[in-house]
Amino acid sequence: MDPLIIAKVILGGTIAASEVPAALEGQPWYEIKCDTWKVAETNPTVRFRVAHTGDALLLHFHVSDSEARAVNDKDNGRVWEDSCCEFFVSPDGNDTYYNFECNCIGTLLLHFGKKGSERPNAPHEAYEAVQRWSSLGSDPFEHKDGPLEWDLIEIIPCKALYGHKIASFDGRKMKGNFYKCGDKTLSPHFLSWAPIDLPSPAFHCPEFFGEMVFE
Repeated sequence: MDPLIIAKVILGGTIAASEVPAALEGQPWYEIKCDTWKVAETNPTVRFRVAHTGDALLLHFHVSDSEARAVNDKDNGRVWEDSCCEFFVSPDGNDTYYNFECNCIGTLLLHFGKKGSERPNAPHEAYEAVQRWSSLGSDPFEHKDGPLEWDLIEIIPCKALYGHKIASFDGRKMKGNFYKCGDKTLSPHFLSWAPIDLPSPAFHCPEFFGEMVFE
């Protein structure tokens, strides 16, 4: 597949996560629709758009679904069991990577390490650095009936990549993937942006990450 070109946007100052959609106006949308394992009869429609400011990544997910789950309201929880959008990134393009997993109310799980080895939880400062906003709010719920349309925003600064010393995204090449899952939703699903050639659902597979080029 073609590399994902991540444009640089110039802002007039710092912005809140809720203001990211306006800042990304005009940026292209990409679909998260690779359904390798065909677990669900009907999948949500998921797309994302992304840009960077030099010192931060601006990420906007938009989801259309028949229902939603958001039980986890504390960071470092089992967010993948909820209606969850995920961004995995390897700054060095190898099997050492970060997993930013965020449910539909903005609860985050963040680990860093090498595939197949211990991947410890991120320090508190890294969680605090990632701004999040959801159109569904931040209160947990067991189930919401749809049809639903919701937006999830993340602002990921360079310092959130705490295992690296990255001052700017300018001109960098990385590898990564974008996912949508919901292990304990009424209709479990496992979707990706870059295709994955494995026999059963697995997102921790950097060998299938796509190319990302930062302008």
